[in-house]
Amino acid sequence: APISPYFSDWLFKNLNDVSQLESHPSVHLVDFPQPVDGAIDKALEERMDYAQRISSLVLSLRKKDNLRVRQPLKRILLPVLNPEFQGQVEALKDLIMAEVNVKDIEYITDTSGIIKKKAKANFKTLGRKLGKDMKAAAAIIQKFDNDTITQIEKSNSYIVDLGEVKYEIDLEDLEIIAEDVPGWQVASDKELTVALDIQLDDALIAEGAARELVNRIQNLRKSNEFEVTDRINVKISDHVLVKAALAGHSDYIAAEVLANSVSMESNCGEEIELLDGDIIFIEVKRG
Repeated sequence: APISPYFSDWLFKNLNDVSQLESHPSVHLVDFPQPVDGAIDKALEERMDYAQRISSLVLSLRKKDNLRVRQPLKRILLPVLNPEFQGQVEALKDLIMAEVNVKDIEYITDTSGIIKKKAKANFKTLGRKLGKDMKAAAAIIQKFDNDTITQIEKSNSYIVDLGEVKYEIDLEDLEIIAEDVPGWQVASDKELTVALDIQLDDALIAEGAARELVNRIQNLRKSNEFEVTDRINVKISDHVLVKAALAGHSDYIAAEVLANSVSMESNCGEEIELLDGDIIFIEVKRG
């Protein structure tokens, strides 16, 4: 904090010396700029909001299931909220997949069999709306099925009919809980639901091991004080995960760590933990 005012002023002066857009001698004397309504891109803001929330949900599911971000996963499923939703997400699909390390994003309109949801009343908001009818409405909400919850997520509206009186509620009045199904982890954020495929096959495990090897080799480069541009030769001890990683991803590993060669040798180099207690040895030398 102590340096921020000085740095911001230094940056302002350097920029303004070139642009000459401001007559003030210091950034701290300039009025805060007013927003330009015509420059606001609402569609872009919505796309970024989806991207951030989807990424956050997937990362939370990874943490819940102890799945490292370096371990690639097959796919995530997104229920389609409205006609524009899929296009908005598709525009940032590559960014989302890179952020959470999944191979694909798929869209579904029928969530039966994949995503099971329950709803309960948000007493904080409904108490103000319903008063003495709160308990009766909560009982109705608790019986909502998947289809009803999905419709509310799309329309953000539902009429609770208590006979003599009717109340309109929205998503803010509900707490929606997504239940996991075998092979999947599910999470929700308001109207948005994400299902993460957590099943690992041999190809995904091998790619994950390759990414872990890159991380360990890069750490050795750093601890050995190699220059960023130094080429290296790498020797790794024999291990089932190492074999799988090198069989399918040796070129990727070599490119990432600037290696002239990556080979398997008997126990040589430094002792390194690869995954979950698996010990290997890695030797890194300048090429």
